[in-house]
Amino acid sequence: MPNSDFSLTDFRFCHELRVRWAEVDAQAIVFNGHYLMYFDVAITEYFRQLGITFPDGILAYGTDMFVKKASVEYHAPARFDNWLKIYVRVAKIGTSSVQFLLEIIHENHRLISGEVIYVNANPQTHQSVPLPQPLREKVEAFEERKF
Repeated sequence: MPNSDFSLTDFRFCHELRVRWAEVDAQAIVFNGHYLMYFDVAITEYFRQLGITFPDGILAYGTDMFVKKASVEYHAPARFDNWLKIYVRVAKIGTSSVQFLLEIIHENHRLISGEVIYVNANPQTHQSVPLPQPLREKVEAFEERKF
């Protein structure tokens, strides 16, 4: 894999999906905006692995989460029919935010790196509120670390 500092050892979750025809552009590669959709799908599956479904599972904690920041770094393109492995991990939990790091891999080649930061908020007002302790504890148990 490119970049000697790259490692998947810190990732405890991986979701796989196949690139569909509708996701490639005239250059025969995945259109860049679809990588954010792939991130979203993988983060949803990450939470499902924790026993939390969207949106009801988050709302059950009396809270909701909204994307504050998303970034994508392109290393190489994905193509139609590629099987992608999307690795997800929580890198940091703040008072009201959760930072996810993601890597998209195809056949042991690093294609995409990314970051998505969610802010926890009151579902009615959309104002930032602290992440509920039980939700924090679920993530910490899965990631096997304290934040």
